[in-house]
Amino acid sequence: MIPIRSTYRLQFRNGMDFARACDLVPYLEALGISHLYASPVMTAVGGSTHGYDITDANEIDPGLGGLDGLRRLSVDLRARGMGLILDIVPNHMAAHLENPWWRNVVTWGAESPFARYFDIDWSERLTLPFLGDGFDAELASGAMSLALDPRDGLLALRYHETFYPLHPRSYPLVLADAGPPALADLRAAGAVLHPGDETENLHRLSGVLAVPGNREVITEGLEAISRDTARLRAIHDAQPWQLTDWKTAGRHLTYRRFFEIAGLVGLRVEDARVFEDSHRLIVDLVREGIVDGLRIDHIDGLADPLGYLELLRAAVGFAPYIVTEKILERNEPFPADWPVQGTTGYEFIGALADALVDERGQKRLQQAFAALKPPDRQHAYSEERRSAKQQMLTENFAGEVAGVARLAKTIADAGGLGFDRAILAEAIRVFIIALPVYRTYTTETVVPEGDRALVHAVRKNAIEAAQKATLRPAIDFVAALLIDDPVPAEAGPRAEFRRRFQQLSGPIMAKAVEDTLFYRENAVIALNEVGGDPGTAAGGVPAFDAFMANRAEAMPNGLSASSTHDTKRGEDARARLYTLTEAPDAWIAATRRWSGLNASLRHASGGRSVPEPEVEWLIYQSLAGIWPSGAPDDPAVLRMLGERMRLYATKALREAKRATSWTEPDAEYERMVGDFVDGLMQHDAFLRDFDATLAPFIDAGRVNALSQAMIKLTAPGIPDLYQGSEHCDFSLVDPDNRAMLDADGVAIPERLEPAGTAFPLYKQWLTATVLAARRKSPLPFSGPYQPLAVSGGDGGALAFLRGTQQAFAIVAVPRLTFGKVTPGTLLLQDTALREMAAALPSRLVGRVVRSVLDGDTFTLGQDLPLSLLFAKSPAALLLSVDQ
Repeated sequence: MIPIRSTYRLQFRNGMDFARACDLVPYLEALGISHLYASPVMTAVGGSTHGYDITDANEIDPGLGGLDGLRRLSVDLRARGMGLILDIVPNHMAAHLENPWWRNVVTWGAESPFARYFDIDWSERLTLPFLGDGFDAELASGAMSLALDPRDGLLALRYHETFYPLHPRSYPLVLADAGPPALADLRAAGAVLHPGDETENLHRLSGVLAVPGNREVITEGLEAISRDTARLRAIHDAQPWQLTDWKTAGRHLTYRRFFEIAGLVGLRVEDARVFEDSHRLIVDLVREGIVDGLRIDHIDGLADPLGYLELLRAAVGFAPYIVTEKILERNEPFPADWPVQGTTGYEFIGALADALVDERGQKRLQQAFAALKPPDRQHAYSEERRSAKQQMLTENFAGEVAGVARLAKTIADAGGLGFDRAILAEAIRVFIIALPVYRTYTTETVVPEGDRALVHAVRKNAIEAAQKATLRPAIDFVAALLIDDPVPAEAGPRAEFRRRFQQLSGPIMAKAVEDTLFYRENAVIALNEVGGDPGTAAGGVPAFDAFMANRAEAMPNGLSASSTHDTKRGEDARARLYTLTEAPDAWIAATRRWSGLNASLRHASGGRSVPEPEVEWLIYQSLAGIWPSGAPDDPAVLRMLGERMRLYATKALREAKRATSWTEPDAEYERMVGDFVDGLMQHDAFLRDFDATLAPFIDAGRVNALSQAMIKLTAPGIPDLYQGSEHCDFSLVDPDNRAMLDADGVAIPERLEPAGTAFPLYKQWLTATVLAARRKSPLPFSGPYQPLAVSGGDGGALAFLRGTQQAFAIVAVPRLTFGKVTPGTLLLQDTALREMAAALPSRLVGRVVRSVLDGDTFTLGQDLPLSLLFAKSPAALLLSVDQ
């Protein structure tokens, strides 16, 4: 295995395939990357833009170049001393008929050999929530008919262009009064089909359809039967599945979905057979040496994450690098017993915010934003969080809550406890609302001590929050189900309860907080990131130092991310928006001025102004994050910004679930907000004021972004670069952040000076220069983290020490630089640098160091003069020189 030093995330699909990736390999080598980190490359639903909707876990997508193309990419990487990491998806597959396992399940129901591969409740018919309206309405509209599936000749219920296969034992019902011999032959062929031999099944059907004229006769017969809607209903009712309106999925669904996406069905990977059959190719790729590492998507969705990781390690060995997409809330420890290197790095983004945000300004912006809300929404952040979780539990995930409550009721009844199911459902909701993390990790036989303590604390908070005294015994019961040892008769049901409860609490956290609350509470949108906690004040340098010191010990090889395919905005947009906390009054005054300038662009609707003040605040802040200097003079740039912002605004409003949503979109409201955005892009007075106001924020944001990059490249962890972010990343949330990397014009200059150099070019050069130093001298970056006290500069710098006495690195970066940057450069003004110094440990006095960014060497004293370092470079990295 090739030692991992840095990763580069590449989004396949949307024009990126293995051949194009091979073209990028020389550039990635020059950049200093050790491992290309690929998004999912298994075969997915046709036209997929992301690859997480896998249809065949044991095939590399032919559209990307197939297995041969992946092998060529691996060979090209290895020829340059680089490796490959794959993003894999053990939690779910596509609930789509292109998925042969799923198609077999739809055809045969519980008789399918794959019926237990998916997390399906077979106590009733399989629900397929893919209708645009209710079944009766769609049937009456003529949208349904009987037909032969053009792919395999199976009888199917056709809905628009989708063919839902009929169970072969329903063929006699379909063809009960069939006259022509062709229909009788088809009925006879269906009677001998078997769920375990698809090849033979297709052979039998093809024999009937191959007879000249049979296909036409059968088609005509099915068209005639389709005119009888009562018969169509009876045929539908005879299937092991039932078609339902897509909006019913939140209330009733017979399979576990990924979050709210009914098109993704949960996989029972905890079953050893399912694990083996869904990981056969993955394991082979690792064992062959084609793949060096794995990124595990949505680990918290699994029934038993630790058990899965142990299965995986047993299959691939302990050499491969493995990280998990585990969202850690603030101060939540990573499970120490997981046999992996760590997480994909979302918590690292929160630490960067601690380092770069002015907590005093954050509080001021929060106060100003709160004042914009209507009186009925003047709540604390913690109350808004509870409200969002309550909404998800009672609306979007009502069916899942009901299922968990049924399990609790079964156990309660067996123990002679008289709990009402509605009371148990409410207790489950109150408990999940009080849970501060994604989930616990209890199993039938194991209750981690940390989880035991957490459940006790949550139980106490849930009881305090409960509105009804009658809920308290039910809350106690829920807590006991999670952590108490069951009596033998309860063991199985209690294990099922724990699994279902824990697979529900994670989606609630994700959808309520990250995909609802983070689009409502927009005081400082740079803080609204996965795993973030914008309701808590940024911890400043002390919190950052504590996080990094712990990371160096607990997770030294986890990924350090600053942009991903799931972040709400690109890293450089976020770095710029952090600076709003440094000049909150200037920003607040500007938003009030702009609101007055743009009053004529707002609409009056239903007694309210559209967009509402808090939505207008969000629009200005989002636009500020991606704004290019001089935009008012470039009509093409304005058009592009307008298109991006209109799409973003629609997504943000639907995620917020206030005036519109994904399930109940208000087209007129969305049009009015979109028109406001379009109007902004044509309002010259506003555009010029906006451009001028942003100038110092943009200057400070560039320096912030370089500080952020330097920290990521040198702090504990493995630096992870998202495609193109080595130049700049001013993207918004997906799909805006999925733009394909341009392989042209990516040459890296040998030397750059920060005065007058364009930010994207300098950031690329800095990245390559630091990664080259890390590759040449890895030891200083593998040691502990030690913060260095900084004096002078009014807290405007952060410094730390890595490595050991023999080989060490000193890192220093500016912070809180608003109004301190020399315009047109990436350097601080002289006045901001006076007497700025970092105190060094006495053991380093007299040691010789080399500045990586400018090549200077000098001898260390007791204090390191940061004023001299920052006068020449926007950040500093010093490496010890061998004596």
